[in-house]
Amino acid sequence: MRSIWYAMTINDIDQRRVALLSALEAINSAEMLESFKLAHLVRKGSIAEMFEQLKNVSKEDKPVVGKVLNVFRAEIEEAFKSLEATLGSAKEVSKETIDLSMPARSVIVTEPGHEHPLISTLNRMVGIFTAMGFDVAYGPEVEDDEHNFEKLNFAADHPARDMQDTFFVKPTADWSPDSAMKPALLRTHTSPVQVRLMESGKLPIRSVMPGRVYRNEEITARSAACFFQLEGLVIDKGISMADLKGVLLEFARQFFGSDSKIRVRPSYFPFTEPSVEIDVSCYLCSGKGCRVCKYSGWLEILGAGMVHPNVLKACGIDDEIYTGYAFGMGIDRTALMRYGINDIRMFTENDYRFLRQF
Repeated sequence: MRSIWYAMTINDIDQRRVALLSALEAINSAEMLESFKLAHLVRKGSIAEMFEQLKNVSKEDKPVVGKVLNVFRAEIEEAFKSLEATLGSAKEVSKETIDLSMPARSVIVTEPGHEHPLISTLNRMVGIFTAMGFDVAYGPEVEDDEHNFEKLNFAADHPARDMQDTFFVKPTADWSPDSAMKPALLRTHTSPVQVRLMESGKLPIRSVMPGRVYRNEEITARSAACFFQLEGLVIDKGISMADLKGVLLEFARQFFGSDSKIRVRPSYFPFTEPSVEIDVSCYLCSGKGCRVCKYSGWLEILGAGMVHPNVLKACGIDDEIYTGYAFGMGIDRTALMRYGINDIRMFTENDYRFLRQF
Protein backbone atom coordinates (compact mmCIF):
# COMPACT_ATOMS: atom_id res chain seq x y z
CA MET A 1 0.00 0.00 0.00
CA ARG A 2 2.88 2.36 0.82
CA SER A 3 4.57 1.83 -2.56
CA ILE A 4 1.36 2.49 -4.51
CA TRP A 5 0.71 5.83 -2.64
CA TYR A 6 4.34 6.79 -3.18
CA ALA A 7 4.18 6.14 -6.95
CA MET A 8 0.93 8.13 -7.32
CA THR A 9 2.35 11.11 -5.45
CA ILE A 10 5.44 11.37 -7.62
CA ASN A 11 3.28 10.95 -10.70
CA ASP A 12 0.89 13.65 -9.50
CA ILE A 13 3.76 16.10 -8.99
CA ASP A 14 5.11 15.40 -12.44
CA GLN A 15 1.69 15.88 -14.05
CA ARG A 16 1.25 19.11 -12.15
CA ARG A 17 4.64 20.37 -13.34
CA VAL A 18 3.75 19.71 -16.98
CA ALA A 19 0.35 21.42 -16.62
CA LEU A 20 1.78 24.60 -15.04
CA LEU A 21 4.62 24.89 -17.53
CA SER A 22 2.10 24.60 -20.36
CA ALA A 23 -0.04 27.29 -18.73
CA LEU A 24 2.97 29.61 -18.55
CA GLU A 25 3.74 29.07 -22.23
CA ALA A 26 0.20 30.19 -23.13
CA ILE A 27 0.49 33.48 -21.22
CA ASN A 28 0.94 36.57 -23.46
CA SER A 29 0.10 39.53 -21.18
CA ALA A 30 1.05 40.94 -17.80
CA GLU A 31 -2.54 40.60 -16.62
CA MET A 32 -2.57 36.84 -17.39
CA LEU A 33 0.79 36.50 -15.65
CA GLU A 34 -0.60 38.22 -12.55
CA SER A 35 -3.58 35.84 -12.53
CA PHE A 36 -1.22 32.82 -12.71
CA LYS A 37 0.76 34.17 -9.77
CA LEU A 38 -2.35 34.65 -7.64
CA ALA A 39 -3.56 31.12 -8.43
CA HIS A 40 -0.34 29.18 -7.91
CA LEU A 41 2.58 31.12 -6.39
CA VAL A 42 1.10 33.02 -3.45
CA ARG A 43 0.97 31.80 0.14
CA LYS A 44 -2.38 30.11 -0.35
CA GLY A 45 -1.85 29.06 -3.99
CA SER A 46 -2.01 25.56 -5.45
CA ILE A 47 1.71 24.80 -4.96
CA ALA A 48 1.47 25.79 -1.30
CA GLU A 49 -1.47 23.40 -0.94
CA MET A 50 0.69 20.54 -2.31
CA PHE A 51 3.25 21.20 0.41
CA GLU A 52 0.43 21.05 2.94
CA GLN A 53 -0.17 17.43 1.84
CA LEU A 54 3.30 16.43 3.04
CA LYS A 55 1.85 15.88 6.48
CA ASN A 56 0.01 12.84 5.06
CA VAL A 57 3.22 11.25 3.76
CA SER A 58 4.97 8.65 5.88
CA LYS A 59 8.20 9.51 7.65
CA GLU A 60 10.16 7.19 5.33
CA ASP A 61 8.85 8.79 2.10
CA LYS A 62 8.59 12.42 3.26
CA PRO A 63 12.27 13.37 2.50
CA VAL A 64 12.03 12.12 -1.06
CA VAL A 65 8.63 13.66 -1.78
CA GLY A 66 9.67 16.94 -0.18
CA LYS A 67 12.79 17.12 -2.35
CA VAL A 68 10.71 16.53 -5.51
CA LEU A 69 8.25 19.25 -4.47
CA ASN A 70 11.07 21.77 -3.87
CA VAL A 71 12.55 21.09 -7.29
CA PHE A 72 9.07 21.42 -8.82
CA ARG A 73 8.40 24.78 -7.09
CA ALA A 74 11.80 26.17 -8.03
CA GLU A 75 11.27 25.23 -11.67
CA ILE A 76 7.87 26.93 -11.83
CA GLU A 77 9.14 30.07 -10.08
CA GLU A 78 12.12 30.33 -12.44
CA ALA A 79 9.86 29.99 -15.47
CA PHE A 80 7.52 32.66 -14.02
CA LYS A 81 10.37 35.16 -13.40
CA SER A 82 11.72 34.65 -16.91
CA LEU A 83 8.29 35.37 -18.41
CA GLU A 84 7.77 38.35 -16.07
CA ALA A 85 11.01 39.91 -17.27
CA THR A 86 9.68 39.72 -20.81
CA LEU A 87 6.10 40.91 -20.23
CA GLY A 88 6.58 43.17 -17.19
CA SER A 89 4.48 43.14 -14.04
CA ALA A 90 0.83 44.16 -14.08
CA LYS A 91 1.53 47.09 -11.71
CA GLU A 92 4.23 48.55 -13.98
CA VAL A 93 2.02 48.23 -17.05
CA SER A 94 -0.93 49.89 -15.32
CA LYS A 95 1.21 52.96 -14.54
CA GLU A 96 2.44 53.38 -18.11
CA THR A 97 -0.62 52.38 -20.09
CA ILE A 98 -3.21 54.97 -21.10
CA ASP A 99 -6.67 53.65 -21.77
CA LEU A 100 -7.71 55.57 -24.89
CA SER A 101 -11.20 54.12 -24.70
CA MET A 102 -11.99 56.11 -21.54
CA PRO A 103 -14.11 59.25 -22.05
CA ALA A 104 -12.32 62.57 -21.51
CA ARG A 105 -12.92 64.42 -18.27
CA SER A 106 -14.83 67.65 -18.61
CA VAL A 107 -12.85 70.72 -17.46
CA ILE A 108 -14.71 72.50 -14.69
CA VAL A 109 -13.28 75.68 -13.16
CA THR A 110 -14.27 75.38 -9.52
CA GLU A 111 -12.18 78.30 -8.23
CA PRO A 112 -12.11 81.27 -10.61
CA GLY A 113 -9.32 83.81 -10.29
CA HIS A 114 -9.70 86.84 -8.06
CA GLU A 115 -7.86 89.96 -6.97
CA HIS A 116 -4.90 89.75 -4.63
CA PRO A 117 -5.85 91.17 -1.19
CA LEU A 118 -3.39 94.06 -1.63
CA ILE A 119 -4.80 95.00 -5.04
CA SER A 120 -8.34 94.63 -3.71
CA THR A 121 -7.54 97.02 -0.85
CA LEU A 122 -5.82 99.49 -3.20
CA ASN A 123 -8.70 99.46 -5.69
CA ARG A 124 -11.22 99.97 -2.89
CA MET A 125 -9.32 103.03 -1.65
CA VAL A 126 -8.90 104.52 -5.11
CA GLY A 127 -12.58 103.93 -5.80
CA ILE A 128 -13.60 105.93 -2.73
CA PHE A 129 -11.44 108.90 -3.68
CA THR A 130 -12.45 108.91 -7.34
CA ALA A 131 -16.08 108.95 -6.22
CA MET A 132 -15.22 112.15 -4.33
CA GLY A 133 -13.85 113.78 -7.51
CA PHE A 134 -10.16 112.83 -7.40
CA ASP A 135 -8.18 111.92 -10.52
CA VAL A 136 -5.61 109.11 -10.53
CA ALA A 137 -1.99 109.93 -11.44
CA TYR A 138 1.03 107.70 -11.95
CA GLY A 139 4.78 108.27 -12.22
CA PRO A 140 8.09 106.43 -12.66
CA GLU A 141 9.39 104.12 -9.94
CA VAL A 142 13.01 105.09 -10.73
CA GLU A 143 13.39 108.74 -9.76
CA ASP A 144 16.04 111.41 -9.25
CA ASP A 145 16.99 113.19 -6.07
CA GLU A 146 15.35 116.44 -7.18
CA HIS A 147 11.85 114.99 -7.44
CA ASN A 148 12.14 112.47 -4.60
CA PHE A 149 13.76 114.79 -2.02
CA GLU A 150 14.90 118.26 -3.00
CA LYS A 151 11.63 119.78 -4.23
CA LEU A 152 9.82 118.21 -1.28
CA ASN A 153 11.79 120.39 1.15
CA PHE A 154 14.14 117.64 2.37
CA ALA A 155 17.27 119.18 3.81
CA ALA A 156 20.60 118.07 2.35
CA ASP A 157 21.42 116.23 5.59
CA HIS A 158 17.95 114.70 6.10
CA PRO A 159 18.20 111.07 7.34
CA ALA A 160 15.94 109.85 4.53
CA ARG A 161 18.71 110.60 2.07
CA ASP A 162 20.99 108.11 3.83
CA MET A 163 21.80 104.78 2.19
CA GLN A 164 20.10 103.02 5.12
CA ASP A 165 16.69 104.19 3.89
CA THR A 166 17.06 104.62 0.13
CA PHE A 167 18.01 102.31 -2.70
CA PHE A 168 20.28 104.23 -5.06
CA VAL A 169 20.82 103.09 -8.62
CA LYS A 170 24.50 102.75 -9.49
CA PRO A 171 25.44 105.35 -12.15
CA THR A 172 27.11 104.37 -15.39
CA ALA A 173 30.90 104.37 -15.71
CA ASP A 174 30.94 107.64 -17.67
CA TRP A 175 28.93 109.59 -15.07
CA SER A 176 30.53 112.61 -13.36
CA PRO A 177 29.27 115.33 -10.98
CA ASP A 178 29.24 117.74 -13.91
CA SER A 179 27.11 115.44 -16.02
CA ALA A 180 23.60 116.49 -17.00
CA MET A 181 22.44 113.00 -16.01
CA LYS A 182 21.21 113.02 -12.40
CA PRO A 183 21.88 110.14 -9.98
CA ALA A 184 18.89 107.80 -9.85
CA LEU A 185 17.15 106.03 -6.99
CA LEU A 186 14.10 103.89 -6.35
CA ARG A 187 11.38 106.22 -5.13
CA THR A 188 10.82 106.06 -1.37
CA HIS A 189 7.24 107.39 -1.66
CA THR A 190 4.80 108.35 -4.40
CA SER A 191 5.29 112.04 -3.57
CA PRO A 192 7.44 112.61 -6.70
CA VAL A 193 4.23 112.16 -8.68
CA GLN A 194 2.82 115.11 -6.73
CA VAL A 195 5.88 117.18 -7.67
CA ARG A 196 5.46 116.38 -11.36
CA LEU A 197 1.77 117.35 -11.20
CA MET A 198 2.61 120.69 -9.60
CA GLU A 199 5.42 121.31 -12.10
CA SER A 200 2.95 120.88 -14.96
CA GLY A 201 1.25 124.14 -13.92
CA LYS A 202 -2.22 122.71 -14.51
CA LEU A 203 -4.24 124.01 -11.58
CA PRO A 204 -6.30 123.18 -9.64
CA ILE A 205 -5.07 119.68 -8.70
CA ARG A 206 -7.17 117.00 -7.06
CA SER A 207 -5.48 113.62 -7.50
CA VAL A 208 -4.45 110.40 -5.77
CA MET A 209 -1.23 108.55 -6.61
CA PRO A 210 -1.13 104.78 -6.04
CA GLY A 211 1.98 102.67 -6.62
CA ARG A 212 4.92 100.68 -5.33
CA VAL A 213 7.65 102.32 -3.29
CA TYR A 214 11.01 101.07 -2.00
CA ARG A 215 12.85 101.50 1.28
CA ASN A 216 16.10 99.94 2.43
CA GLU A 217 14.53 98.39 5.53
CA GLU A 218 14.74 95.04 7.28
CA ILE A 219 11.89 92.72 6.27
CA THR A 220 9.79 91.84 9.31
CA ALA A 221 6.20 90.99 10.15
CA ARG A 222 5.39 94.72 10.12
CA SER A 223 7.70 96.18 7.44
CA ALA A 224 8.91 95.40 3.93
CA ALA A 225 11.50 96.74 1.50
CA CYS A 226 8.89 97.03 -1.28
CA PHE A 227 5.29 97.95 -0.55
CA PHE A 228 2.29 99.82 -1.92
CA GLN A 229 1.38 103.38 -1.04
CA LEU A 230 -1.48 105.73 -1.84
CA GLU A 231 -0.99 109.49 -1.64
CA GLY A 232 -3.33 112.35 -2.36
CA LEU A 233 -2.85 115.99 -3.32
CA VAL A 234 -5.25 118.92 -3.55
CA ILE A 235 -4.05 122.38 -4.69
CA ASP A 236 -6.53 125.22 -5.15
CA LYS A 237 -7.48 128.63 -3.84
CA GLY A 238 -8.83 128.73 -0.29
CA ILE A 239 -7.94 125.16 0.71
CA SER A 240 -7.71 124.69 4.49
CA MET A 241 -7.11 122.01 7.11
CA ALA A 242 -10.88 121.71 7.50
CA ASP A 243 -11.10 120.44 3.90
CA LEU A 244 -8.46 117.81 4.66
CA LYS A 245 -10.28 116.62 7.78
CA GLY A 246 -13.59 116.42 5.94
CA VAL A 247 -12.20 114.33 3.08
CA LEU A 248 -10.35 111.92 5.37
CA LEU A 249 -13.36 111.49 7.68
CA GLU A 250 -15.53 110.61 4.69
CA PHE A 251 -12.89 108.15 3.49
CA ALA A 252 -12.69 106.51 6.92
CA ARG A 253 -16.46 106.10 7.12
CA GLN A 254 -16.68 104.54 3.68
CA PHE A 255 -13.67 102.25 4.10
CA PHE A 256 -13.89 101.26 7.77
CA GLY A 257 -17.61 101.75 8.47
CA SER A 258 -20.21 104.48 8.91
CA ASP A 259 -19.57 104.75 12.67
CA SER A 260 -15.85 105.48 12.23
CA LYS A 261 -14.30 108.50 13.88
CA ILE A 262 -10.92 110.09 13.21
CA ARG A 263 -8.37 111.61 15.57
CA VAL A 264 -5.84 114.24 14.47
CA ARG A 265 -2.44 114.35 16.18
CA PRO A 266 0.41 116.83 15.53
CA SER A 267 3.37 115.41 13.65
CA TYR A 268 6.25 116.44 11.39
CA PHE A 269 6.93 115.95 7.66
CA PRO A 270 9.34 118.09 5.63
CA PHE A 271 6.83 118.70 2.84
CA THR A 272 3.80 119.77 4.93
CA GLU A 273 3.20 122.47 7.52
CA PRO A 274 1.32 121.99 9.76
CA SER A 275 1.70 118.19 9.70
CA VAL A 276 -0.60 115.69 11.36
CA GLU A 277 -1.13 111.97 11.78
CA ILE A 278 -4.62 110.57 11.44
CA ASP A 279 -6.02 107.74 13.56
CA VAL A 280 -9.32 106.00 12.96
CA SER A 281 -11.43 104.39 15.65
CA CYS A 282 -10.82 100.63 15.70
CA TYR A 283 -13.46 99.00 13.52
CA LEU A 284 -13.03 95.63 15.27
CA CYS A 285 -13.76 96.71 18.84
CA SER A 286 -15.60 99.98 18.09
CA GLY A 287 -13.02 101.90 20.13
CA LYS A 288 -13.27 99.74 23.26
CA GLY A 289 -9.76 98.32 22.90
CA CYS A 290 -8.52 95.01 21.47
CA ARG A 291 -5.33 93.20 20.44
CA VAL A 292 -5.33 94.74 16.93
CA CYS A 293 -5.44 98.34 18.18
CA LYS A 294 -3.18 97.49 21.16
CA TYR A 295 -6.11 98.25 23.49
CA SER A 296 -6.00 101.95 22.63
CA GLY A 297 -9.24 102.02 20.63
CA TRP A 298 -7.44 103.75 17.72
CA LEU A 299 -5.61 102.66 14.56
CA GLU A 300 -3.03 104.88 12.86
CA ILE A 301 -3.84 105.02 9.14
CA LEU A 302 -1.96 107.91 7.50
CA GLY A 303 0.12 111.06 7.67
CA ALA A 304 -1.09 114.35 6.22
CA GLY A 305 -0.83 118.12 6.34
CA MET A 306 -0.97 121.37 4.44
CA VAL A 307 1.53 121.54 1.57
CA HIS A 308 4.60 123.46 2.73
CA PRO A 309 5.03 126.89 1.02
CA ASN A 310 8.59 125.92 0.10
CA VAL A 311 7.26 122.95 -1.90
CA LEU A 312 4.79 125.19 -3.76
CA LYS A 313 7.55 127.67 -4.60
CA ALA A 314 9.95 124.93 -5.75
CA CYS A 315 7.29 123.68 -8.16
CA GLY A 316 6.49 127.13 -9.56
CA ILE A 317 3.19 127.74 -7.73
CA ASP A 318 2.43 131.10 -6.08
CA ASP A 319 1.96 130.28 -2.39
CA GLU A 320 0.26 133.64 -1.84
CA ILE A 321 -2.63 132.57 -4.06
CA TYR A 322 -2.77 128.80 -3.77
CA THR A 323 -2.81 126.46 -0.81
CA GLY A 324 -3.27 122.73 -0.61
CA TYR A 325 -3.09 119.56 1.43
CA ALA A 326 -1.45 116.20 0.96
CA PHE A 327 -1.83 112.80 2.62
CA GLY A 328 -0.26 109.37 2.32
CA MET A 329 -0.96 105.88 3.63
CA GLY A 330 0.53 102.41 3.31
CA ILE A 331 -1.69 99.92 1.52
CA ASP A 332 -0.04 96.83 3.02
CA ARG A 333 -0.57 97.84 6.64
CA THR A 334 -4.11 98.97 5.93
CA ALA A 335 -4.78 95.56 4.38
CA LEU A 336 -3.43 93.95 7.54
CA MET A 337 -6.03 95.84 9.56
CA ARG A 338 -8.76 95.21 7.02
CA TYR A 339 -8.33 91.41 7.05
CA GLY A 340 -6.99 90.94 10.60
CA ILE A 341 -3.61 89.56 9.43
CA ASN A 342 -0.55 89.77 11.69
CA ASP A 343 2.31 89.29 9.21
CA ILE A 344 2.88 91.54 6.19
CA ARG A 345 5.14 88.91 4.57
CA MET A 346 2.16 86.67 3.88
CA PHE A 347 1.08 88.99 1.06
CA THR A 348 4.17 88.19 -1.00
CA GLU A 349 4.90 84.55 -0.11
CA ASN A 350 2.33 83.27 -2.66
CA ASP A 351 1.04 80.57 -0.31
CA TYR A 352 -2.08 79.29 -2.09
CA ARG A 353 -3.67 78.25 1.22
CA PHE A 354 -3.51 81.89 2.32
CA LEU A 355 -4.49 83.55 -0.96
CA ARG A 356 -7.51 81.32 -1.65
CA GLN A 357 -9.28 82.83 1.40
CA PHE A 358 -9.86 86.15 -0.36
